[in-house]
Amino acid sequence: MVDTDWKNKMMSSESPKLSSKLHVTIPSPFKVVAVSSPISCSAPVACSAYELYLRLPELKNLWSSRDFPRWSNEPILKPSLQALEISFRLVLSVCSDARPYINHREWNRRLDSLVTSQIQLIASICEEEDDQSAPVSDGRSSLSLLPQLATWRKTESLGKKFLCTIDNEMRRCKYTLGLGEQNVSNKPNLRYDAVCKPKDLYRLKDNPYADHVDNDENQTLYVLHQILESWIHASLSLLNRIDENINEERFGKASSDVYLLERIWRLMTEIEDLHILMDPEDFLKLKKQLQIKSTGKNDAFCFRSRGLVEMTKMSKDLRQRIPKILEVEVDPTGGPRLQEAAMRMYARKKGECDKIHLLQGMQAVEGAAKSFFFAYKQLVAVMMGSSQVSCDSLSQIFMEPTYYPSLDAAKTFLGELWGNLG
Repeated sequence: MVDTDWKNKMMSSESPKLSSKLHVTIPSPFKVVAVSSPISCSAPVACSAYELYLRLPELKNLWSSRDFPRWSNEPILKPSLQALEISFRLVLSVCSDARPYINHREWNRRLDSLVTSQIQLIASICEEEDDQSAPVSDGRSSLSLLPQLATWRKTESLGKKFLCTIDNEMRRCKYTLGLGEQNVSNKPNLRYDAVCKPKDLYRLKDNPYADHVDNDENQTLYVLHQILESWIHASLSLLNRIDENINEERFGKASSDVYLLERIWRLMTEIEDLHILMDPEDFLKLKKQLQIKSTGKNDAFCFRSRGLVEMTKMSKDLRQRIPKILEVEVDPTGGPRLQEAAMRMYARKKGECDKIHLLQGMQAVEGAAKSFFFAYKQLVAVMMGSSQVSCDSLSQIFMEPTYYPSLDAAKTFLGELWGNLG
């Protein structure tokens, strides 16, 4: 039971009907317990095989290169743009697929959604820029695949749609991407070729098994995971920036970045869902050809991505910033100190809006991350059969208690408090 005297006083001026004898039962326990994350990487051999298949060492060199040191957004925007460019390659690959049994209609719908979601996310990242150091010019990209998509018969409708989407989504930004969009506002163009390096990305278009694995789904699997890993790398830089903004008490900026992180988690779910459109027999044959198999009860295939494991842990570790945001030390005895501080903040609001937005965003990230792993477990069952989803660690991620018990308790108390008014 949590002492409610101060809440009664706090609410009395707004709610004269509130009884002084009100007792609210809070579900227990609501203590901040240090629970170790159930997630860990697969065996080093499996992780290394995954990285070599995707040519991740070479991709990481492209993601991490700092060609514009004064541009603070480069570590986040560069891998994001590279994910977009790789997506254009996926569109070309799928639309060139001559297999008569492929669901081209649904592929076109999903690819439209995937590229649109990425453009919207990139525009939001650009919109948050508050410096003038972005590399811009009057020229357009001459190396991106998008102009080719907009002129080839099989992809013309998609390509032109993507150009219109760029025009529409970048309207609030100080510059546009320079991929051939109309740019009716005559804004400067991002130096896309210098930032994204499409030519270098094109050199990585084939995986090491391309020459001796005869399977059309090999390229699809390869490209999908390159897109996924590019966004994971962008999110790691974003998480570092969130932590820095919280340390510097720039809670408004941290709030904006947290919501970007939530959208990346949901985009990653959308990327993984594209596996559904792969032909079942061809995919299972490819699984055999690439010797993809689980090595143990707790070895989910996604844990071979060291980046995904790190992203998950860092997203969960955002909860350690709660005392800093609430300006309260954790009670070593497990008392409701954080909960009471959260309730005061939710109630008074004045001067606390950025913090409230940040806390809401952090809980949204938790929901998006858990949704990703829940959807992934269902995806594995659909693609490989239910015998492949007996991974305890995977289930623990989306079934473990909330990362934010103090915020949960605060909202539970206030919900019951207001429920008893009148």
